Amino acid sequence: MIAKRPALTCTASTESLKPGSMRTIWAVLAVPIVLAVQLMGSSVTAQPTNGKFSFDEGTHFVATYCSMCHTGKAPAGHFNAAELARQASFHDKTDLWNKVISRVRNSEMPPRGVRAPSLEQREAFVTWAQNSLQMEVCAAGISPGVAPIRRLSRAQYSATVRDLLNLHVDAGSALPADGAGGEGFDNAAETLFLSPIHAEKYLDAAKLALSSAAKDPRARARFLIAKPGPGVSPDAAARSILAEFLPRAFRRPLENGELAFYLDVFHSAARRGDSFDDSILFALRAVLMSPEFLFRSETPNPGAQMRMLDDYALASRLSYFLWDSMPDSLLMALAETGKLKDPEILKGQVARMLRNSKSFDFAQSFVEQWLRTRDLGKSIEPDTGLFPAWKDAELQGDIRYQPILFFREIFANDLSLLNFLDSKFTIATRKLQKLYGLDIPQSHGSQPDRIELPEGSNRGGLLGMSAILAVSSHPQRTSPVLRGKWLLESILGTPPPPPPPNVPPLAEGPAQESHTVRERLAQHRANPACASCHSRIDPLGFALENYDVLGRWRSEEAGKPVDAKGELPDGTTFDGPEQLKAVLLQKKDVFLRNLTNKLLGYALGRGLSLQDSCTVDEIVAEVKRNDYSASSLLNAIVLSTPFRYQPGEVSRGPDPKQTLTAHSTQEKQRTQ
Repeated sequence: MIAKRPALTCTASTESLKPGSMRTIWAVLAVPIVLAVQLMGSSVTAQPTNGKFSFDEGTHFVATYCSMCHTGKAPAGHFNAAELARQASFHDKTDLWNKVISRVRNSEMPPRGVRAPSLEQREAFVTWAQNSLQMEVCAAGISPGVAPIRRLSRAQYSATVRDLLNLHVDAGSALPADGAGGEGFDNAAETLFLSPIHAEKYLDAAKLALSSAAKDPRARARFLIAKPGPGVSPDAAARSILAEFLPRAFRRPLENGELAFYLDVFHSAARRGDSFDDSILFALRAVLMSPEFLFRSETPNPGAQMRMLDDYALASRLSYFLWDSMPDSLLMALAETGKLKDPEILKGQVARMLRNSKSFDFAQSFVEQWLRTRDLGKSIEPDTGLFPAWKDAELQGDIRYQPILFFREIFANDLSLLNFLDSKFTIATRKLQKLYGLDIPQSHGSQPDRIELPEGSNRGGLLGMSAILAVSSHPQRTSPVLRGKWLLESILGTPPPPPPPNVPPLAEGPAQESHTVRERLAQHRANPACASCHSRIDPLGFALENYDVLGRWRSEEAGKPVDAKGELPDGTTFDGPEQLKAVLLQKKDVFLRNLTNKLLGYALGRGLSLQDSCTVDEIVAEVKRNDYSASSLLNAIVLSTPFRYQPGEVSRGPDPKQTLTAHSTQEKQRTQ
């Protein structure tokens, strides 16, 4: 649907264009939108007639639709459209162009009541402006973005404590949940700020972790590596424990004074009469409260030119990308010898880490957020009255884990990324096979197996999986709109505009039981304002109508044969999921670019900038040269400039670690 423009005056509606009043729009990625327009067959119906803008036509668009409010000595929002009338503005007015692109793309400007461009004109303008910005930025060469200091996410904290103490207790379960940021992931630095409640919760988590570890013989043997006895003083035992523990906790070699500081904490507890165990646990608790443990930060680059990360910082980037946890002993050893920077060794570590069971955390975290299945079984659930099979808790788990295990299968075995669009195999348990109407002799009971799919199974790739089909449905019925929207967002990376306000829901109830969802959606498509967007969203969803809410195959709906035919605006037609997959495979590079954006953003732990689109171009080209292999994508990300390098000196602003530093110092003082 096309978003309805807000009923605001010119001045009010452009208020957010004032300098500093609107968050900088960084994630401007040109090519996905270009490819999406090609996929959907958009063509410009007004100037320019050929669907492409020249600079003169682009500035004419700005003059036509922006100049009414944004000219003169007192332009609305302090934005004068004349500032964009120069070719050089793509270089020196980048932030302003980004804001204009965002407002035009989201149909927020021009305001209601003012002459407005068509959807096709908006898309052509946005594509031209983004391409022009990208060309300007990439002409200067690829550069790394800033890696902001960020605390460990809740999942990272739990996994790091687990590996540090060899303790299988979720120590971070009581920490506040992390919101999504960046490219849609909760490991993004933009959201990993420090709130007042964190300091208290971290203290509780540290106490829980260490008290549990002290009672677990296996965990205790991992970190309490010495004890007082004949020839070993309490001080010497404490020194041995801390000298081994601190570099692992801080994920780097110790700096001058750090060991002495925590020995001091140990001594302060011993002086008040605590036992050796209680004293050393108190010191270790201070370690787990240290900003050096709780935050991920890298030594700033004081020079003007970009430089390669030091090996320890690179080890942490790699481990928190592929394991969501701290580097292991081998990564630390490679960092110590300076070998981790070697591209071949780095690629070897990627392959090794993917084979490790800890890579499941990466797969789960990435897949559930990329495909939006994390909320399945929580805020999104099929109606058990209509779909009683959902009551089976074991089946629920099978459904949720299928796309995660499928992802691991592809990356661990270096298969083609195009398997996500269609494949001749899947991962399924016996219960899931039964739900799908499959009978595969080689499967092994309740454990998920890789199974080769028979012809006509309609289960290849992601689109035939219950998790995908359930999360893109309403609890009571399927939704071609939600499924089409999910496909545009998660697979193609080209989300449709938001719907206009006050759109009535589809009619429900007994009177509608004889009508299919397709027939009821025809009411929306009859409205020209809605039809332009629905013509792009609905056909994709219609092709999946043979799947019910749980993903079971059906041939009838409301007593009528399922109509799974779809037609895109460019005239491309398809009928059912298999033909839809064929269409998607013809446009596979749209999918590849979206997946690259997502994985690069996840790996960097931040939102992608316009500069990063240059890196995305290089990665996509490399993956295509390697026949879309999964390893080529991960290797290209890990070997990319943004992943291995840091920029020259930049202003980092306030250091969020100072709050935790003060808290740690106060904790020490209270014991003296």
